[in-house]
Amino acid sequence: MACLFSGRVLIRNNSDQDELDTEAELSRRLENRLVLLFFGAGSCPKCQAFAPILRDFFVRLTDEFYVLRAAQLALVYVSQDSTEEQQDLFLRDMPKKWLFLPFEDDLRRDLGRRFSVERLPAVVVLKPNGDVLTLDAADEIRRLGPACFANWQEAAEVLDRSFLLPEDLEDPAPRSLTEPLRRRKYRVDPAARGLRGLGRGGGPGQEGGAEGGGRDRGAVLRPHGGRLTVRASRISDEPQRVGKWGRGLIEGEGLCNEMAGEKQRGT
Repeated sequence: MACLFSGRVLIRNNSDQDELDTEAELSRRLENRLVLLFFGAGSCPKCQAFAPILRDFFVRLTDEFYVLRAAQLALVYVSQDSTEEQQDLFLRDMPKKWLFLPFEDDLRRDLGRRFSVERLPAVVVLKPNGDVLTLDAADEIRRLGPACFANWQEAAEVLDRSFLLPEDLEDPAPRSLTEPLRRRKYRVDPAARGLRGLGRGGGPGQEGGAEGGGRDRGAVLRPHGGRLTVRASRISDEPQRVGKWGRGLIEGEGLCNEMAGEKQRGT
């Protein structure tokens, strides 16, 4: 594909307008990619109407905000503007990844004749080997949007088929930036579910009641020094008082009863 622009200069549509003026740079940007040649002009009302559609199409396929990995797609704006000022004005709001030919390069006109461009706007889709996939994809882009890229990719037999649309991801994106933190914060270690708390009048590993007839309530998350700790609690078969933490959370209740008994005997 780079051979189409061999000996020419392509310019990136960024603030520095970086030039791709070596075979290595052109190859890195164009090889094994579908290349769109966008023929348009800032003075053309239909081009002005189509430009936002094409911009959105390109961004949704190449911006990692929308896709897991950027599509193997390159776009070269082949200006049909009558002045360089019109070309610059038209490109001002277009994606920075777009490439374009210098205004003074006659290849702009030659490409229009080579691909028989008869109306504007026109989008010529080229395979990685330079063959024409479609002479004008403007209507297809309007109708199908980014979905038409999958058809082109399959027809062109692009080697790397790792492109995924967001709905194809096995692991969906987090619903918010803090969701992974919440998952980590409230994660419960399965091993901790086997712990046994201190029951009434019992020690570690004993059942919750005096007769050993408690039922396992499961793991309970409790704040401790700014961190979450996991402790097991028991629900005894015998009636319990309703405390601050609710009925059945009786961890340490035996200890409290002993302290109360000692205080009463001391008085």
